[in-house]
Formats: sequence, C-alpha cells, structure tokens
Amino acid sequence: MKLTLIKPNIGRQEDHLYIDKGRMEPLQLGVLAGMTPEDVDVVMYDDRMEEIPFDEPTDLVGITVEVYTARRSYEIAAEYRRRGIPVIMGGFHPTLVPEEVSLYCDSILTGDAGWMWQEVIHDFKTTGKLKKHYKSQVGAPQANKYFPKRDIFKGKGYLDIGLIQFGRGCKFTCSFCAISVFFDRQQFTRDLSQVIQEMKESGKKMFFFVDDNICADFEALKELCRALIPLKINWVSQGSMDMTRDKELMSLLVKSGCLGNVIGFETINPNNMKQVKKAPNAKGARFHQYSKEIEVLRDYGIQTWAAFTLGYDHDTLDSIRETVDYAIANKFCFAAFNILMPYPNTPLYRQLEKEDRLLFDGKWWLHPEYRFNHAAFKPKNMTPEELTQACLDCRDQWNSMGSVIKRFFDFKTHWRSLANMYLYWKYNPVYASENDEKHGMAFGRFNHLYPSGPKHQNKDILLNSHLDNIKEILPTYKNFELV
Repeated sequence: MKLTLIKPNIGRQEDHLYIDKGRMEPLQLGVLAGMTPEDVDVVMYDDRMEEIPFDEPTDLVGITVEVYTARRSYEIAAEYRRRGIPVIMGGFHPTLVPEEVSLYCDSILTGDAGWMWQEVIHDFKTTGKLKKHYKSQVGAPQANKYFPKRDIFKGKGYLDIGLIQFGRGCKFTCSFCAISVFFDRQQFTRDLSQVIQEMKESGKKMFFFVDDNICADFEALKELCRALIPLKINWVSQGSMDMTRDKELMSLLVKSGCLGNVIGFETINPNNMKQVKKAPNAKGARFHQYSKEIEVLRDYGIQTWAAFTLGYDHDTLDSIRETVDYAIANKFCFAAFNILMPYPNTPLYRQLEKEDRLLFDGKWWLHPEYRFNHAAFKPKNMTPEELTQACLDCRDQWNSMGSVIKRFFDFKTHWRSLANMYLYWKYNPVYASENDEKHGMAFGRFNHLYPSGPKHQNKDILLNSHLDNIKEILPTYKNFELV
C-alpha cells in the first residue's frame, strides 16, 4: 500500500506557482507518517513549494485542510478522485465545517487525527474502503508517543528550524479564535520525557514549539524549561501576555534558551479589548498599552514577535496607523498586522452573520473573488477596501528599511546575543518578502478568472462560490490551461 500526504498551498499569483519563502516543515503530516505502519510506503508533497505529481501511482491520499487552503484542497482532491484515488481530509477546517468538507472527499477525519489514524489505515488495508466520517477525540499531541517521520521532509528546502509540540489547545475564549472551538477550551500536554527525546534525536539546535499557547499552564512550562536547560538549544514559541507576571517563569525561559515568543497583542485599544475577550491581555493590564509587560520582556532579553489584528468595531484609520507606530516605537523583533477574519463557527463569525456584515456570501474561503489579506466583512468605521489598504500600509511601513534599522537598536533584546542578532537579520527579510508575495493572492490554483490577467480557455470550468459544480468540471480538469 502507498499513502500520499499533501500540504496544500493557499493559491497562486496569476501566472506562476506561489513559493512560500518562510516555509516550515508540516509537522502534522510528519506525525501521521510516523503513526503509519512500516509496511505502508509514505510520501509527502508540499504544494507550497513543489508541483504535485498527480499521475504518480498511489492508493490513498490524505490532505490536511485549513480555512485558507480549503479551496485549493478541494481542487487537489478533485484531481485525485478523477483518477479513481480515494481522498481523506482532516485538520481544523473539516472539524469546524464537516458538512462542507465532506462534499469534496471520500472520507473526513474530525478532531485530532492522531488518535484515530491507525484505524483509518487499518480499514483501508483490510477492506480497501474508508468510513465516510471518522470522529476522533482531542487530547495530547502525538497519541501513543509516536515521533514524526522526518525523512519525508528531506530535500524540500525547509527552514533550518525543528518544529516540535509540547502542548495544544488554549483555555481562553477569544471571540475570533478557532483554537478554543476546536479544543473546547482545553489544553493538553505531552509526556515531557518524550519531548526531550524527540529533540535530541532531531539533531537540531534551533526549535519552534508550535503550541497554540505554550504559557497556558505555567507549572508545566516551568518543568519544560528546566528539562531544556541541559540541551543548550535555542527556541521560540507562541505565548500569552500573562507570562510576564511570573518572574520565576521568565527567568527559566531565558535559562532554557528561549529567544522570543509570538504574542497576540491583538489591539492597543481598550474598547476593542472588551470585544476581543482575551483574558490574559485584559487582566491586570489596565489598558496601559502593555507598557509594563513589554518592559519585563525587554528586561529579560526576550524578543517579541507581536501579532496585531485590525478591523475591530472601535478601530479607525487613525487608530490603525497608531498601531504600527506603536510597534515600531517598541522595537519588536517581528510584527504581523492581520485583518480580523471571521473563521467559521467562531463567536465572531456568528455575530457578524447575525448583523449581516459578512461578505462573499459568508464563505470567503471559497469565493472566487476573495483575495488573501482582504477584508471579508463590513467594518463599522471604514469601508472593507479602506481596511484592506490600511493593513497593507501597516506592513509596508513596518518592513521599510528605516523601520528595520530603527528596531534593531534595542540593546536589551536584539543585541543580547549573537543568536538574537542572527534571528533578527535572518527572518525580517524573509517575512517582508513573504507578505509582499501573498497579498492579494487568489485562493486555489486553476479556477480563477483574473480581471487584468490571463483568461481561461474555457470559462465553463470555473468553480462557483460554493464549488457545487465540481462534478461537472472534473472531465475537463486535466486539460485546463491558462493563456
């Protein structure tokens, strides 16, 4: 038996395949490969950087689906199914909208795939068939203590950072977040000895913990840090603002080799904070724009990778400009300025749906006219077009050479060590280029009609906004070309 695993791309930029410059290993596919019996031949193709060889013989295809990659995932599935190869889909998007995803594949796996993956493989090996729906539980990462099969990543040009997972889930209830919906506000951690063993076997010295919030359990994180100290490695992760309130934790982070954390600031507006319902930011912060928390991070030499969300009900064009000025003034290592996105089945999505403020038929991730980094709803104090442009302006200002040079001169953080300096100068250009490439990207690869770009030879094969004509276009898919 041969299994093909696919990491889909977001889409393409009119006449060329988009290449993700900041690509990291798709850890989740490595984990599934590691859980697959040794007598199954496993290959993996990353649509972000390579062509998928659809004609290569295989028995079963597994696709991990995110909201942003849903349309492209359905296109890939259509190509394989046209060849008579069954497709199973799993990941966040199938769990959030199983009814939609089930229309475009032979089987879906909702919840944490790891807990049911071996049953999937067993069913297919013994009967040649799959159940229509595998409903898995959620729990600790890498069920049954399996390590990722990392040899499937070789030769693909990933960044030299080892991805690893200690915990998953988050206990907070941010209105826009799909994580809390997926894990039902629970947080799970792996066996610590397994994490350390996996890191040692990887042979890497730089790691990214892909945890949704590595600070969700302070005591568990302290134990992790103590175990990391002897390894003499460097690492970054994603953490919540409340880490700064525990001085013992901050000290252990530094001793363990933590260089920085992605922190969701979301907003510097106190009224927006109430809308966000992000407890670790609001509690104790008293809306002083995080000055105390930032100073703690700087005192300990931990770089801040700030994430801001733009488009809340109290945002204005002036407040958005203030946000990027604030980020530059605080000399953050990196910063993301993202438009508020209504992910399906989140509290935010339901609120905007009730208020009739959703655009693109409420399914922006499928709509042929939607473009990446564009507003998908009606903001209160500006037009969707103004919000989109304001977000782009923030990124341009942040990534300007003046900003990069100014931010570098923070002697407490970026100058703290050679590792900090390397991280700053290595990845600022990468992420700047990445933002430029992705902005305005159409979702999917084959089925878009570009107003000012190449035209389809056969407009009839365009997928409509709900992709419900996919069966009709399958016979023509193989011969599709752009002119």
